[in-house]
Amino acid sequence: MPIPFVCAAGEALVDLVVTPSGEVDAVLGGSVFNTARALGRLGVPVAYRGSLSTDRFGDRLHAGLVSDGVMVDDVDRVAAPTTLALAEIGVDGAAAYRFYVADTSVPLWEATTTSAAPIVFTGGLGLVLEPMATGVTELVYAAAGRSAAVMIDINARPALIDDLGSYRQRVLELCAHAWVVKVSDDDLEVLFPGHDALAAANDIVDAGSGAVVLTRGSGGVTIVSHEGLATVAVPPVEVVDTIGAGDTCDAGFLAWWFEQPAHAVTAARPPSHADLVAACSFGVAAAAVTVGRRGANPPHRSDLDL
Repeated sequence: MPIPFVCAAGEALVDLVVTPSGEVDAVLGGSVFNTARALGRLGVPVAYRGSLSTDRFGDRLHAGLVSDGVMVDDVDRVAAPTTLALAEIGVDGAAAYRFYVADTSVPLWEATTTSAAPIVFTGGLGLVLEPMATGVTELVYAAAGRSAAVMIDINARPALIDDLGSYRQRVLELCAHAWVVKVSDDDLEVLFPGHDALAAANDIVDAGSGAVVLTRGSGGVTIVSHEGLATVAVPPVEVVDTIGAGDTCDAGFLAWWFEQPAHAVTAARPPSHADLVAACSFGVAAAAVTVGRRGANPPHRSDLDL
């Protein structure tokens, strides 16, 4: 298998999307799965690490990765049924989630090998569900040990967290080894309850992360680094739903670095403020396409050229 630019480790599941009118549609999803597919569509060499069921949903998830050019050599196929998420869409297009994870496929992944990719991407349920969370932790520390860049999208799901204290400790320790951490206001409220979001983001940077990318919905994206603050505006778009928008933003952010090989990606060198702004702008442009579509349906590279 060729060496990918990004190794994406985490969950793949099926979203049961319920519209305000009550219609139900089963769409492929999972935050890391979405990011991997979006990277593939944007032309970035990417490998997915995770567990997929041998049931029909698992076959669809596997086929979706393959069709978008994602490397699947290290995917584990397991007998447990596919993990499900109920995504209830509000009139504003925002999704509220409920998860069905007991005895299902997602938690079963355990890291068995390291990755030679220059970037390791993870987050979401990969930071919560065991034994997957332990495997993800090992993968992150192995990457940091060889000075690979680690990007973590917290994407916290409090309803699935049994021990908030242990979760916070694990996530913040991982963030201290991250090249870039992506968070939302809601994520920071889970990690730093009652704290100001920007102060919390600065605490993550001060603890060792190269930068924090703080997404604030229609309020844009705020970049926090040792060089200061910057904001990338979100363009006005007609929102169908927000499923996969943040995941696509992650992919666009990473795709920018792939398309700019002169800009170093290494844990040994924090990203510059100018590069962060440019990469976030590309991520926002990619996400703007996704919110105009039903479910997590990220753009191809040609869509952004248009």
